[in-house]
This record gives sequence, structure tokens and C-alpha cells, in this order.
Amino acid sequence: MQIFLSEFFGTMMLIIFGDGVVANVVLGKTKGQNSGWIVIATGWAMAVVIGVYVGWGYSGAHLNPAVTIALAAIGTKGVDATTVPIYLLGEFTGAFVGGVIVWLAYNRHFAETENSALKLAVFCTGPAVRTPGWNLVTEIIGTFTLLFGVLAMLGPNLKPATGLGAAFGPFIVGMLVWGIGLSLGGPTGYAINPARDLAPRIAHAVLPIPGKGGSDWGYSWIPVVGPIIGGILGAVVWKATLGTLPPPTF
Repeated sequence: MQIFLSEFFGTMMLIIFGDGVVANVVLGKTKGQNSGWIVIATGWAMAVVIGVYVGWGYSGAHLNPAVTIALAAIGTKGVDATTVPIYLLGEFTGAFVGGVIVWLAYNRHFAETENSALKLAVFCTGPAVRTPGWNLVTEIIGTFTLLFGVLAMLGPNLKPATGLGAAFGPFIVGMLVWGIGLSLGGPTGYAINPARDLAPRIAHAVLPIPGKGGSDWGYSWIPVVGPIIGGILGAVVWKATLGTLPPPTF
């Protein structure tokens, strides 16, 4: 229950702030309409910081099935066949509820928006240029950098057990996601998280949003498969290289 609640609320907060900033930028007649990509990337970075803080001390704050599966793949203690389903359930249900909450917050602005693609963009990602193979490669690269970066910066050889360094862990993760968004987010919108994309996409499909159009299910597998592949690769490469180094002596 501790793992489930931590992942549920952490991922819910991630989506409220992450999908929320997209809604603020793309929907009609909001205070932040047309404020641009840097606002979206910054908002998502802050969403990660907030979500990670929620779950940091309880479950490790994966908030992302690609993270959970990658950590299980390299044999991380506490992430195994008994706990992985609990992590995943918390992540997907939290992301769905977060998407619903964003719809409630911006309900009138969905009605003020004519473009159905912008309404969908609040909930999930889509490619700037639809080329499935290259879109998949982009998601693999983005999630590779996420897992490799997190483990390199906060791995067991470096992560402080207590003190100020440990307290700033969520900010470090947020900075990494901010960098991914600014540098690698252009082609696909950097899902890098199957729950972040699939669960709100389901919310879009079932919510009574006027003029919403389709949920682009033909693309939906890419933000799921790509992050899982990239996450596993990032964790495996880290474990085979930097993960073999002894703890620093300084």
C-alpha cells in the first residue's frame, strides 16, 4: 500500500502540473495561451520535481513504468516481481486521475478551443513529423538519457543517504527532464514515460470533451514501447560502465 499510494499521488501530481502547463499554453482564452515551448518544458520540469518529492521518501518516486521496468531489469533491490505490478498500478491510475483533474480545472477552456489536436495535446504526446520508426528512435534516446542520467547522478555510489544532497535529489531529476525537454523534445514531445502518455490518452478518450476528435491510437504504442526500450538500455549501459566503479573516496 505504501508503494501504491506513493506512486499514485506522485504520478497524479506529475500529470496535474505537467498536463496543466500544456493546457495553459495551448487551450483558448487562458492566461498563458501561446506562451511557448520553454514554458511547457519548464512546467514539466517543475512537475517532475513536485511529483518526485511526493514519493521520494516512500517508494523512491519512480512515477514512470520505464523507470520501474529498467530498475527491475538491472536487479535493483526492492524492485522485483512482487513489487513491479504495484508500482505500475500506482503510476497508471495516478496518471489517469491527474488527466481528469486537469480537464476539470480547464473545463471551460476546452469549450473555447476549436482545434481538436490541441485538446489531445493536453493529455498526450504526438510527433511533429509523423515517421513512426524515427519517432520510436527519438523516444528511445530520450528515455535512455533519463535512466542513464538519473543513475549516474543519483546512483548508489553517489547518492547521499541523508542531508542536503539527498534533499536536492528531486531538483536534480527535474533539471535532467528540463534538459531533455529543451534538447530532445522537439520531434515527439518527449513522452519518456508510458503512464504519462497512455493513461491521460485514455482519459481523453472517455471524458465528455466537446469536439475532441480521436485519441490517435495508431501512434499510442510509440510512447509506450520507446521509453521501455530506452529505459532498459540506459540502465543496462550505466550498470555495465559507471555502475562498476567503486564509490569515490573524497
